[in-house]
Parts: sequence; structure tokens; C-alpha cells
Amino acid sequence: MKIDLHIHSKNGSDGKWTLEEIFAEAFRRNIQFMSITDHDAIHCQDEAIALAERYGIAYISGVELSVTFTHQTYKDGKSVELHFLGYGYDIHYEPLMDKLHELRNFREKRAKEILRNINREFQKEGRWNFSGHDMEEIQASVDGSFGRPHIANYMIKKGIVNDKREAFSKYLVKCDVPKMPLSLEEASELIRGAGGKLVIAHPSDPNGSSLVSLTSSVVEQHAIIREAMLEYIDGVECWHSRHSGRIIESYLAFARKEGLIVTGGSDCHQQPVIIGDINVPDYVAKQFDL
Repeated sequence: MKIDLHIHSKNGSDGKWTLEEIFAEAFRRNIQFMSITDHDAIHCQDEAIALAERYGIAYISGVELSVTFTHQTYKDGKSVELHFLGYGYDIHYEPLMDKLHELRNFREKRAKEILRNINREFQKEGRWNFSGHDMEEIQASVDGSFGRPHIANYMIKKGIVNDKREAFSKYLVKCDVPKMPLSLEEASELIRGAGGKLVIAHPSDPNGSSLVSLTSSVVEQHAIIREAMLEYIDGVECWHSRHSGRIIESYLAFARKEGLIVTGGSDCHQQPVIIGDINVPDYVAKQFDL
């Protein structure tokens, strides 16, 4: 059985492909069990469920939540962003829908504040400011969750920077505005309240929002989960495109010891298209009664 429980779409967040394109490719690749896990967005789940049925692919509702997390032992107690995957929840659960709508609205307000901060940098450089029209153009390019990558893409389009790396290093880091915080406790309450399970995403991803931002030691990562997360989560994403074999085995052993479910997926944003490229074992599906 080919399994991929971590895929992003253009409809819901920062994927490059539409749901229709993703499911067509998943069918071509013989994916048999999958989940669309857009960032802080579930409004496309109805369509995903319908497409899964059309293509004969087993499907479970998914979402990737951005959580603000602190641990007093690391980074002087300063907060970091961690990602958690919600699975098998009721997609019409109102508290979850309302919270994600609130986060979406805050994200747009945040983007406007970031543009104001960028304009201050532009003034120092003698550049023309971003206008309301620029904001409208950026918004028009957004299919899913509005974020800094959309601003970066627009800056590239306008010739202000050469690539995303330059956009972030020159403007988007110093001009950033804090996100609306979502605690692990609240994320857990929302997903479990909707009948779902909460799983820590790519816990040892060196390039993403992971526990590596607190410590590169896998032993210490396990200790953090054990001390501060176990009462709120149901599982761990072991198989991931940026997890080594050593990391996978370590987290599998940890999950077995702590009685957690295990999941896996490509984290595919279609750049490149790696849907189903991660070897996730069949027993992962059986945890969800498949």
C-alpha cells in the first residue's frame, strides 16, 4: 500500500498544484491512502473528500497547525513555531472552523503591517512605497493561506529582489510581525474536540518548523515531547522527506515506548512533485482502521 499523509495544495495553503491535479497524480502513482494537510486551513476538505471518492483513494481529513511553543530550558524560554498535524477530525466542527477563520483574518492584517514595515525600508533606500494596489495584487495571487512567501514572490515579480532568499534576508525577516499565537493546549483541544488525533509534524526536520529549532539532539527532543507534549498529542510523524533513516528508527522506538501512533508523508508542495515517494509502511493505515 502506498501512503502519503502530508500533502499541501494550492487551494488551501502553499502548494503549487490544485486538489484536482494532486489527486490525478496520486491516482497515477497508485497512492492508496492519503491526506491533504494544508497550513491552518480546512476549507478545502469537502472537495478533497469528494475527489478521493472519485479516484477510489482512501482518505482521512488533515490539517497542519502552526503552534507557538516555549520550553524554559531552551532559547532562554523564547517561543518557537512548531507544526502539528490533525487527522480524522470532523471537518464541520464549528470551534475549529471559527479558530482557523480567525487565524486567516489575522494573517491578512499581519501582511498589511509587514508591508508598512517594508515601506519604511523602501523610504530609506529611496524606493517607491507599496500601495493599496500592490496589496490587492498580492492578495489576488493567494489561493490558500496568506503569508510572507506571497510577498516575496511579488517582490521578485517587481524586480525588487532576485529570489526568495534575498527577499527574506533583506526585508521579510527584519520587517516581520508576530503571528497570532496558537498554543499546543488549544490545538489539542480543537482537534480532539472534533474527534481527531494530533501528531507532531517532522519533529527532527533540520530545515523546517521543528524541535531542531530548540535542540539538534534527538535524545533531548524526545525529552521535550515526553515532558511537555505527551498529554496533548496522539502521535509522531516518523517518516518525512527530510528525516534520515536514523531519525526514523529513533522516533519509531520512542513512539512505541510512549504508546503513540506513527504517521508519515512527503510534505509535498509540488516543487518538486514527491507525492508517495516516502516509504510509509502499511501498518500506519491500520492505525486509522483501514
